[in-house]
Amino acid sequence: MIPRYSLPEMATIWEPENKFKIWLEIEVLACEALAKRGEIPKSALKDIQTKSQFNVERIDEIEREVKHDVIAFLTCVAEHVGESARYMHMGMTSSDVLDTALAVQMKQSATLILKELTAFKVVLERQAKKHKLTPTIGRSHGIHAEPLTFGLKIANWYEEVKRNIDRLKRARQTISYGQISGAVGTFACIDPDVEEYVCSKLGLKPAPVSSQVIQRDRHAEFFSTLAIIAGTIDKIATEIRHLQRTEVLEAEEFFSKGQKGSSAMPHKRNPIVSEQMSGLARVVRANAFAAMENIPLWHERDISHSSVERVIGPDSTILIHYMLRKMTKLMDGLIVYPDNMMRNLEKTGGLIYSQSVLLALVRKGITREEAYKLVQKNAMQSWNTGKDFLKLLKKDKAIIKLLSATEIDRTFKLKTQFKNIDRIFNRVFSK
Repeated sequence: MIPRYSLPEMATIWEPENKFKIWLEIEVLACEALAKRGEIPKSALKDIQTKSQFNVERIDEIEREVKHDVIAFLTCVAEHVGESARYMHMGMTSSDVLDTALAVQMKQSATLILKELTAFKVVLERQAKKHKLTPTIGRSHGIHAEPLTFGLKIANWYEEVKRNIDRLKRARQTISYGQISGAVGTFACIDPDVEEYVCSKLGLKPAPVSSQVIQRDRHAEFFSTLAIIAGTIDKIATEIRHLQRTEVLEAEEFFSKGQKGSSAMPHKRNPIVSEQMSGLARVVRANAFAAMENIPLWHERDISHSSVERVIGPDSTILIHYMLRKMTKLMDGLIVYPDNMMRNLEKTGGLIYSQSVLLALVRKGITREEAYKLVQKNAMQSWNTGKDFLKLLKKDKAIIKLLSATEIDRTFKLKTQFKNIDRIFNRVFSK
């Protein structure tokens, strides 16, 4: 019997050698099932099990003549097996081999990607906890809003990666289906027991029903999940790109000794990994659209999907695997500048506490509309003139009639803003 293949690294999953190994295993397993049913001689099965092999160059040579990859593969194998090869592929159609093998390849890919997602999640958890109480400014529409902690920002990313892990596990289940049902999926020339045997040996489930192909909504779900993962990576990368801007400089990618940022300007330290991630995410998202376009096929099958999948299968899985490794390394070595975060937080002269003042006034009995007008009047003066917001509030007669200086000071406390951070972290990171 041919040896079971080991789980290869991502790039080799899509190489011809691995693909043909899976094809061969499918064919041999189908013969095993047929022999158990007494439909082919046991002596032929033994020949097939012991003599089956292939040569990629020979397959390519035959395909150049016959213009059919599965026929070229079977012809090459038959050259090694001999007369017993006539029992191979009995009652099967090309898509039985192609789609079942593709399911194995996607399942292998998903397993490797899940490993990288888990490693990324571990780094995010460590960084989130490290910066749990590191103050930074929250931004809404790119404008300073209210304070939060850098750890809370990362906790959001961590939670999203957790959801991506769950999504990919579900998508892996969705694409882990094979078919050995023959032309147009009727089992007219092969028994469903053969399909069940082959799929069980490959760690797949038999498709409950197929046409002549596994239905492509399954594949669209898988590639859409990869696109969502790419979106998460892009989201984090975009944030880091902003934080590394010279005017902000709250965090930046690690810059190694001897690294160069610009061919013209020796001072440059650029967020090149983050920019690369944003660019590659566009490719993965575009590939998901191509996978959705594969869902509608003519009647029981055509092969318009096949050429697409030969591109997006390797590209999307290899890219996501690579992107996760790069982002894990980036986040592990991320340089954080707490002093700059605090400096930026204080840049608006206390305006970030406007809601706290508003609510303190409301608690004194005036309407929210009245309180809003009082606070906004002073906030706009501070915004336009650069004057200290706290000082302006303490000089406003309408406000000091309602709030004492001590009460106003109390609304300007970072500690109060972070009073529920522990509770949030317990919800996110509790086991």
